[in-house]
Amino acid sequence: MQVILLEKVANLGNLGDVVRVRDGYARNYLIPQKIARRATDSALKEFEARRAELEKVQAEKLSAAQSIGEKLNGYTLVMLEKAGVDGRLFGSVTSMDIAAALAKAGFDTITKTQIRLPEGTLKAVGEHPVTLVLHPDVVVDITVVVQGEIA
Repeated sequence: MQVILLEKVANLGNLGDVVRVRDGYARNYLIPQKIARRATDSALKEFEARRAELEKVQAEKLSAAQSIGEKLNGYTLVMLEKAGVDGRLFGSVTSMDIAAALAKAGFDTITKTQIRLPEGTLKAVGEHPVTLVLHPDVVVDITVVVQGEIA
């Protein structure tokens, strides 16, 4: 299926690109999330009429992501979790837990889908590198320090 991208999508294309994607990806993700639109003649004409407006919205999203990224660059998030004597956690720290902790710290615009855990969930006490993808062009690395609380 051919779609028009209404915003930049990593590994797919930029705003306004007409790309060919799998039908299920378009129907189940891109179109319902309003990231893309089916590439018909009328949709292309409508897109060209609204192009400046969409570019302005994308520029605003990018500048907002960059400002948050500047605040978060090199940020260290300290989390207190229950752990055993050997330093292993009872359970694990997931991206949802990190998003909740960042919201408490004042960064409430960050969602769990923007958090990338390179080695999976955090299961031990210590410092762990975490990547935040705030926008396809804005990627920030933070450090999550998990401290053990002996139960």
